[in-house]
Amino acid sequence: MHNETKLIRTQIERSQYNEHSNPIFMTSSYVFDSAEDMASKFSGEIPANIYSRYSNPNVAELIQKVAQLEETESGWATATGMSAIYTTFMALLSSGDHIVSSRSVFGSTHQLFTKIFPKFNITTSYAEILDIDSWEKEITENTKILYLETPSNPGIDLADLEKISILAKKYNLLVAVDNCFSTPYLQIPKRFGADIIIHSATKHIDGQGRTLGGLILSSNEIIAKVEEYARHSGPAISPFNAWILSKSLETLHVRIEKHSENALKLAQKLEQNPNVELVKYPFLESFPQYELAKKQMKAGGGIVTFYIKGGLEEGKKFINSIKMCSVSANLGDTRTIVTHPASTTHAKLTPEERNSVGITDNLIRVSVGLEHEEDIINDIENALLK
Repeated sequence: MHNETKLIRTQIERSQYNEHSNPIFMTSSYVFDSAEDMASKFSGEIPANIYSRYSNPNVAELIQKVAQLEETESGWATATGMSAIYTTFMALLSSGDHIVSSRSVFGSTHQLFTKIFPKFNITTSYAEILDIDSWEKEITENTKILYLETPSNPGIDLADLEKISILAKKYNLLVAVDNCFSTPYLQIPKRFGADIIIHSATKHIDGQGRTLGGLILSSNEIIAKVEEYARHSGPAISPFNAWILSKSLETLHVRIEKHSENALKLAQKLEQNPNVELVKYPFLESFPQYELAKKQMKAGGGIVTFYIKGGLEEGKKFINSIKMCSVSANLGDTRTIVTHPASTTHAKLTPEERNSVGITDNLIRVSVGLEHEEDIINDIENALLK
């Protein structure tokens, strides 16, 4: 069965009412047939739902769908993408452990590495995403995880998943990949050796800017550790949000193909615009890592970044001249969103930190939506003329 069909046809067992669309199980707890039944289920002797902080039918369906796509044995769902990242590290690391991360990461992830994890004596070193030698130089005897986003946010740089996974195996390390930008429809990191895949389901998996959610996909062994931590720390996703995300997955393939188609057309148009210095999009033939993109990804995805000629004032002027597209910090929506990362999503980084990963004052990130491509292109090109 093809993945597109699995996303539509995978669902939990029907109730006694024989519904066609799955119901929402908005319950905090569950009942038991007897004291003995309750004891055996709480002990784990009989697998069952006992409390929705631990498990819920809607959450189980969501996990099953994404684990199938990512080709992993198991998974865990959380309330947000950031809680998925936090939970992954806290479940697998101890005081004294060390992370090597690509320098190009989301602003809040950077805050975890530099502000939060040091409180637990967990340290992080940064490697250059494009330089495999820099990854090896940062590995110490305490390193446990290599972490990366590919494509990176917002620089759209690609990590060579196969090379990084080979390096990790050499030192007996885990590779954790934030696959949010690509989604499992376009990129399956496990095929290249990754051990853990993380998603902000808030983005393309929801696809309509309605809800929050996070996912961790991995082996049964690793997810058992994640579950042990998450059951007691409580980053649980609500049944309602899990239901929304599971229903959204039914149209993931259709949406991502259209996002990618529109994004490529916008990127090609921006390359010809005299007010643009540089355009970055994985499936542009001019993209420096075009061959790697074709190896790792099915299409280029829905995110385009470009550099306006000028600086901060030109960036602000562009944002303020947008008419149809949304000015927001989210991405992966049906509606096209333009963002100025230096003043929003990555504002907490120092100017030096931003510049080191290409987040300059004239960088614009576009999450290309599902509107007609001519309307998207016209709005952005008109804003560039102002």
